[in-house]
This record gives sequence, structure tokens and C-alpha cells, in this order.
Amino acid sequence: MSVHLIGGGATTSVDAPLYAPFVAEAALRAGHAGRARPRIAVISLHPEAEEKAAALGDLLAEAGAGPAIELHLIAGRPGEPIGLGAIADVDGIAVGGGFVEEVRAGLESLFGELRRLVAAGVPYLGVSAGAMIASEGSLGSGSRIGGVVVSPEDPDEAGDELEIAAGIGLVDVAVEVHVAQRGMLSRLVAAVESGLVPGGLGIDERTALIVGDGGLRVEGVGSVWRVLPAEGGVLVSTIVT
Repeated sequence: MSVHLIGGGATTSVDAPLYAPFVAEAALRAGHAGRARPRIAVISLHPEAEEKAAALGDLLAEAGAGPAIELHLIAGRPGEPIGLGAIADVDGIAVGGGFVEEVRAGLESLFGELRRLVAAGVPYLGVSAGAMIASEGSLGSGSRIGGVVVSPEDPDEAGDELEIAAGIGLVDVAVEVHVAQRGMLSRLVAAVESGLVPGGLGIDERTALIVGDGGLRVEGVGSVWRVLPAEGGVLVSTIVT
């Protein structure tokens, strides 16, 4: 099974096809378990968690081309970790966006179980912050490295240093999102060049990167940027599949 990472912005019915490969994998997993309908945990740790979980669930339901899916909507609260029961006996796990530090904190106690489930064949879908925390070393929200501005600054976070924290570990390089739309490629380049992360993948909005046994696949309207260390700097390229 695969890890599906969406760079954000895919919030309308037009974007439902981006979610279809994930739903198809969950349905396949359900079939192997003898279930007619796939059970999908939809987790939101957004400030508007209930609304966002329902919206993501609607997109997944619209993306399903086969039997109806059974949605388990989980709306997290700040400072309250998501319990293990949220991801028990499911055929797919979808994690939405929000503040990356809050999303990571809410799921941190489940990182080991998430790795185990994905290794056992349960597909993972991460959208925006949910995609960022899928990496081994997860980027935070800061816009400076060594005091130098490396990406557009949010007025509420001006002066904040970029920090790297442990993520789930489903992919071994850092994941950046909203890349073209928010000018975040420069931050990813700087993080790799400084050695904060060993490499990176930057995903534009309304774009999905699917990481599976067959390699990398890109779907959607934007680009996926690969940033790798190179002699004297970094190498930046787009993934073409």
C-alpha cells in the first residue's frame, strides 16, 4: 500500500479525483479483510476540526467509485492526544491540515502504530500539515534559519526559527506543502543546504504525491519539487511520472 501526500488547497468536488487512489487502496484492503465497505479514519486537528473532518470525509466519499465507504470522523482538541482507538481496525487513515505543530503533537503518541499499520498495508493520506508530519524529520512553521529569512514570513510568526521535529517516518525526507502558492520552495532549499534535513519533497496545492512500492507518482495540476544535497549546494528538480 501507499502513502498519499496532498499539498493542500484541494477542497472542492473538482479535486475529488486526487483522493480516488487512496480510497481505491482502502477498498482493496477492506476486500482482503472480508469487508464490503472500507473503514477510513478521518482525523482533523485543525482549529475548526469538526467542520474540516466532515469536509475531508465528503471528498473521500465523492472520490469512491465503488461501494460506499464507512467514515470514522475524529475531531481533535488542542492539547488532547488522539487515542489509539481512532485508528484501530481501519482500512485507511486520512489526516487533514492545520498548524503543523498541533497536528504533530496530537498524533505523536500514535507514530509507532501508524508506521506499523502502513507497513502492514493500510494506506495513509496526509493533506497539508498531515503530509508534512509523514516525514522522518518534520518541518515546523518557522521562516528563518540562523536568523536569516528563507521564506515569506507570517506576521504572527515573524522572527521564528525553523525547527525540525520527529515525524511519523513514512518517508525519509522532509515534506513541504503549499509550495508555489506560498513561496515555500526557498525554505525547503535552505533547510536542505543547511543540513537540517537530508533532502526534501515540495508539493504544490491541488497536487498529490503517491509514494508506493512502484516508486513515486504525481497527480493533479501542480508540481512536486525534489531537493537533494549536491556538491557546492543543492539540486532542485521536478518529479515527472
